Amino acid sequence: MKVIIIEDEFRTAQELKNMLLGVDSDIEIVAILGSVSMALNWFAHNPMPEIIFSDIELGDGLSFEIFKNLCIEVPVIFCTAFDEYAIRAFDANSIDYLLKPIDEAMLQKSLNKYLRMKERITNGVQGALNLESLIDQLDIAYKQTLLVSFREKIIPIKLQDVAFIYASNGLVYLELADRKSFTISYTLEQLESMLDPKDFFRANRKFILNRSFVDNIEHYFNRKLLVACKIETPEKIIISRVKSNLFLKWLEL
Repeated sequence: MKVIIIEDEFRTAQELKNMLLGVDSDIEIVAILGSVSMALNWFAHNPMPEIIFSDIELGDGLSFEIFKNLCIEVPVIFCTAFDEYAIRAFDANSIDYLLKPIDEAMLQKSLNKYLRMKERITNGVQGALNLESLIDQLDIAYKQTLLVSFREKIIPIKLQDVAFIYASNGLVYLELADRKSFTISYTLEQLESMLDPKDFFRANRKFILNRSFVDNIEHYFNRKLLVACKIETPEKIIISRVKSNLFLKWLEL
């Protein structure tokens, strides 16, 4: 498997390289590209790899500019410390989205997803292996139900009934449409990778929202957004200026 790494921090790039080789010794790291301009030049003069691992915030801009300006039809796995780019990542050839620091188990899961997709295409579809056909062939296993413990019982909670997820004082709560509330052992970061991004959005450090329970949005100070849910929330839900366009775009999906 020929891999390109787009990462402007040398140590991080080397750690990812070593982690990839540790996961699969047959992987070949073709190049490590440290900037948007370097990547644009490299892709203009070299054949495409099988897969790209890319940071998002590079020294000379966002890596989305690379995929906007070039016709890149190989899958991309984005690796970043910032979750506000998640929705845009899935518009830029992304098949997965890993938050730094990257966990080896999650890296292996992403590679397995790609290999599973590749196998389905190889076995069932003629022609080039491109992102569109990969996604069409993939059954993404997002959670439909979460299990919570309550009074010596284990209760299955359908995610369609979860109005929002809220973190406070080291605990994470599932707030349901019927106004019941349950604590859950997962962190918000872990839940993000389990939930379908078409239905759930990480609003800020404290909230993940279910699209079906967003009631209305108001403009707030400094180009932020204030979100009201169909059931009462423990505090105001404020979307940052950086995330506001992503949030509105998500609502229109």
